[in-house]
Parts: sequence; structure tokens; C-alpha cells
Amino acid sequence: MRLDVGAAAKWKLVKVPADSEWVVYRHKLSRKHYCLLIFPRRDTSCFLSLIPDAVPLSSLTLPGTHDTMAFYGWPIAQCQSPSTSLERQLNAGIRVLDIRLAIVDSHLISYHGIYPERTLFAEILSTVYTFLTTPSTSRETIVMSIKQEDSDTERFSKLVHQEIVTSPGGLGMWYLENRLPTLGEVRGKVVMFSRFGTDGHGWDNAAIGIHPSIWPDNDRHGFTWNCQDVLVQTHDWYTIPSFLSIPEKVALSTNILVASCDSSPPTLSISFLSALSLPLAFPPIFARGLGWPQWGIGFEGVNARVGKWLIDQFDERGENDVDTGPRIRGWVLMDFYEDPTGQSIVPLLVECNFRGRKCEEGWA
Repeated sequence: MRLDVGAAAKWKLVKVPADSEWVVYRHKLSRKHYCLLIFPRRDTSCFLSLIPDAVPLSSLTLPGTHDTMAFYGWPIAQCQSPSTSLERQLNAGIRVLDIRLAIVDSHLISYHGIYPERTLFAEILSTVYTFLTTPSTSRETIVMSIKQEDSDTERFSKLVHQEIVTSPGGLGMWYLENRLPTLGEVRGKVVMFSRFGTDGHGWDNAAIGIHPSIWPDNDRHGFTWNCQDVLVQTHDWYTIPSFLSIPEKVALSTNILVASCDSSPPTLSISFLSALSLPLAFPPIFARGLGWPQWGIGFEGVNARVGKWLIDQFDERGENDVDTGPRIRGWVLMDFYEDPTGQSIVPLLVECNFRGRKCEEGWA
């Protein structure tokens, strides 16, 4: 439902009963008049079950977390709150995991750069297995990016394979083709996105999942690569000059999410909202902001700005029409995904999947 409102609206989340079927945002026009945006409240733990099998993963909006297991090392290495366990993330709607690992005593353990993040890869695999085999969430899928944080390339790849084989579900739970599948092909499975290895040595048919051909470090304007017939455009500019560059960061990371109605070739957008600026502005500050920006003291963080951008897209493009409304598509990875408190952008990203639908994407 949409009630017209002019540009530059300042939307606020309206408090509604906990059992309400609706999420409501409002914009104040005058002392007694408001405009409203109303969305259905969706169960983020199983939202993919509402999407047809024929929809390709490249046509989905999937919320993700940057450095998913980086719960420690505040303020530089920490990217997620310790209260947001992997299980909590999955139930909140996070579907793209950014798992970074290093070898410690012949085991893989989560790391962020040189900082140990303590969780064993085996524990991560167990949590994912439990989520995907629970009846209420068994029709979901998870994209897992695995990035190597040490230098022993051959041994790392071997250990990833070994720990997956011996984990609950084994290799049978994984999609390992270097191709973007349809949702129906990977329900109940983990889609590997490998940022390790080169030739797949030691893996069956040398298959290590979706494997980017390039990944330039800290590219301000992003880069593109091909996964079979899909063009993948990626934004991963993470070291920015200062907090004054937040508007530019937000613009670059959201622009690639606006999908064309006639995308040829098919396109997948991957956008990292994460950022830092040494020596004073670290991931928590960039994600959450600082001070009281509504009173002109401090500045607004990336997450809040992206949330406002998403609502503006729904308003300006007419979200009431599920076929011709906003087409926001891509995999979006963020730090401190629950912030701003009580106004996480994950439900807004989930809602994007149900706007601007096209039959050629697999919707009947």
C-alpha cells in the first residue's frame, strides 16, 4: 500500500503490535497529516520458500553479512555483534555468508585478516546443516563465500574439502558448479562461492563452486567478471578516505543494485556495504554512525542511509505494483546488520524480492 508523498521524505518506522501482519513507515507532512508506506511482515527465516523454483539466484536480493564470524577484535577486526550468532543471522534472513578462514593446528578456524575469530569451520558447517535440515527452513538456500586468510594455498583447499566431507550432510549438501543456479536446484543446499584455490586440485571434477576470475583489492568503482553467461558486477571498496566519504560509499554500493528491465546478459550484483577509514573510523562507526545526526551532531551510518534509500525506491517507483515496481536486485553484505537498533535493513532487502517481478525471472 502506498500513499503519495513528495521527494526527500524522512521516513520513520511506526511502532505497531508485535503480532501485526504489517510493517509501517510514515512521513510527516504537517502537524496533523502523514503519508504512509505499508509492507507485509514476512517471516525472514523462510522467505525463500515463497519464491518460485524457476527464479535464478542472480535475480534474487539476498541479505548477507561481511565477515560473518568476526565477533571479536573491536574496533578494527570486529564486524558483527557477538549477540548475532550464526544461527541468529540465518533466522533473521541472512543468506550470503562471508566465511574467512586460516589453518591453525591442522584445523580451519575463522579469521579476519591476522585476527583470530575463534569459531571452527566445523562448527559453522554444523550450524548451517541444522538450519537447512529443520523442516520450517529446509526450502532455503545459503551462499557461502569461503576466503583464505593465510598463504598455504594447497593445504587450505585440501582442508576445506576434508572438513566438508566429514561434516553433517557432507559434499551432498553442497552445490559446486561454477554456474548461477535456479533456486529450485539448490533448496536445502549450500552454494559454494570460492575465494581460494586456483585449479580445484583434489576436488571431484575440479569443482569448487562459483569462482571469481578476478578480485582486485579495494577497487573504488567496482569490477566485473563472468560466471558462464552471467555478468557479475561487484562493489567492494572498503578503505575510504574518511566519514565524509560515506555518501559516496552509499551511492556506489546502491547504484549497482538498481536492475534494468532488459538486462542482457543476465546480471548479478554483489555489493559490500562495509567500510573503514584508518586511523579513526572503524567498521562499527561506519555501519552505525556516530552521535545524534538528527540533531546535527555526528553523522549517519551506512546502514541507516541504505535503509532510507530502499524506502525511497519503493516510494518513488510505486511499490504497490509487484510487476513494475522497484527492481532492486543483488547480494548485499553488511556489517552489524541489526543496526540501527530496531530498524534493520534486512526485512527491506527481503521485500525487494517481491517487487518488480518479471515472468522471465521465473515468476509465473
